[in-house]
Amino acid sequence: MKSIETQKQFYDTIKNENVVAVFSADWCPDCRVIEPVLPEIEQAYPNFTFVEVDRDQLINICQEYDVFGIPSFIAFKNGEEAGRFVSKDRKTKDEVMAFMDKVSS
Repeated sequence: MKSIETQKQFYDTIKNENVVAVFSADWCPDCRVIEPVLPEIEQAYPNFTFVEVDRDQLINICQEYDVFGIPSFIAFKNGEEAGRFVSKDRKTKDEVMAFMDKVSS
């Protein structure tokens, strides 16, 4: 999964692709729990590019998209938000896959 380093890179990435932004942080224990299954989820949805957005490095993006809990997932299609799975709760593989099924249709 590619890490987003700047706001410009984030906006350029979501502009022309189907993208799932995974918001996380190094210190987040719930992020570390879901991390091992993310490659499997990525493989199951090849029509989306998954990118990691570090909450601490890109707090302005988190504020813009009302991401207050992590890990959180926002799907974009051609620059427009297509769906979100944003909460302060720990996410399971099944929950993330259900979210992806919804935004893939």
